[in-house]
Amino acid sequence: MSSRTSHTTNTTNVAADDGGAPVPYPQRWAAAFVMILAALLDMIDGSIVNTALPSIGKGLKATPADLQWTVSAYMLGFAATLIIAGHLGDRYGRKKLFLLGVTAFALTSLASALATSAGVLVASRGLQGVAAAVIMPQILASFRTMFDGEERGKAFALYGAIAGVSTAVGVLLGGVLTDWDLFGWGWRTIFVINLPLAVLVLVLGAKWVPASKDHAFSGRIDVLGNLVLAAGLVAIVLPLVQGRSNGWPLWGWSCLAAGVAAIVALTVSEKRRGIEHPLLPTDLFHKPAFSAGLLVQLLFYGGMSGFFLVFTVWLQSGQGYTPTGAGLLMVAFSAGSILSAPAVDPLVAKFGRGVLILGALVMAGGLFWVRHEAQDAAQVHTGAWPLVPGLFLAGVGLIFLIIPLVNTILSTVPGELAGGASGILSTAQQFGGALGVAVIGNAFFSQADKGLTDAIVHAGPWAIGAYLLCAALCLALPRRAVGNQAEPAL
Repeated sequence: MSSRTSHTTNTTNVAADDGGAPVPYPQRWAAAFVMILAALLDMIDGSIVNTALPSIGKGLKATPADLQWTVSAYMLGFAATLIIAGHLGDRYGRKKLFLLGVTAFALTSLASALATSAGVLVASRGLQGVAAAVIMPQILASFRTMFDGEERGKAFALYGAIAGVSTAVGVLLGGVLTDWDLFGWGWRTIFVINLPLAVLVLVLGAKWVPASKDHAFSGRIDVLGNLVLAAGLVAIVLPLVQGRSNGWPLWGWSCLAAGVAAIVALTVSEKRRGIEHPLLPTDLFHKPAFSAGLLVQLLFYGGMSGFFLVFTVWLQSGQGYTPTGAGLLMVAFSAGSILSAPAVDPLVAKFGRGVLILGALVMAGGLFWVRHEAQDAAQVHTGAWPLVPGLFLAGVGLIFLIIPLVNTILSTVPGELAGGASGILSTAQQFGGALGVAVIGNAFFSQADKGLTDAIVHAGPWAIGAYLLCAALCLALPRRAVGNQAEPAL
């Protein structure tokens, strides 16, 4: 994300009324509709793939590590590309990058659908994440240029509402499409469905999305730094996913240490080289509240992504649920989020960061409930209703924590750094998800030979502990968020 939104010009929005004020882009709501359709490609992708993972594993004879990489590769591709994609849109034009990203997403979805091996699918998923990362910054930046004042709030609120609903749609759609087995495609249908949506977005986007760029954007984009960032993120996750199956060799720990060192060195190097648009601005990390919030973002998405991956595998491979049945059960989680969302803003206005702490504790409690019911299950097929209250509580906790989190963190950041901070938070979201899949997935699959119920009981405390740690870290955030600098998380 670029922080230079005050200098951004919408090249279709240069006319002025009689009083000299800029005239809003007349087709802004049509453009918003198209861009939200494009955002759905990414929003639905994570949950739709999770539901289909057991079927993917059977169809491609994938190992547990392959299943983890199917999810993690997408997140890593996204995390490694997100910040520089925002810079490229600022410089070369957001419409160009948007249409390019949608085209690439369609092609990589087709490659995923045609994958003949787990390795090909993982590679396609990584490139699909890169494509999604090219799309998403252009959407939010274009919203900032197309809308002002109250309209901007409505546009972001609509975006957020659809993002919330998309999780429920994804888990259910993934199950239905897999079970439907249209033309004998099975799980491949979850990728094929992206193609007509992408074509529709390209046709309407070429017509309605405005051409815009940041005319004040200058200086060199740190391409080399982005390559170092990508290599560092992969170097951290690679040994965590592969380590268990290889007996945790020394090369794995060395690789992990090198990844951490590369990211630290990149941060210091960009400061010394005076990069005008750094990927990781050091000034942000000097603020304890921002650093603590960044860890909350990372742990939050790590716990959620990791737990629901293994939970889906347990439901289908361990408890005999169909993909559709698993998707229907997961709707309880989304229902908790959707029904509790209207209460968040009033509670935050009254209790501030206490709502975030409560959200982390409630989510930990919900996952503890699910783990407890899984542990007590003696029958082959666990009934859905004992799991529903825990999933519903986890959904409530999620929304209490995630809705105010970004705004609370960004309230500690100067306005000129808000864009860069938002990009880093979104990167942490994706990287945290990849880490969670690696760590919690390893905890689960390391016990799978004892039975999948033992495995999920063993993995559960890792996710629960992540949210308890989130609650503690929230104490370092400001008691009240000041201002309204936030934008939706990618």
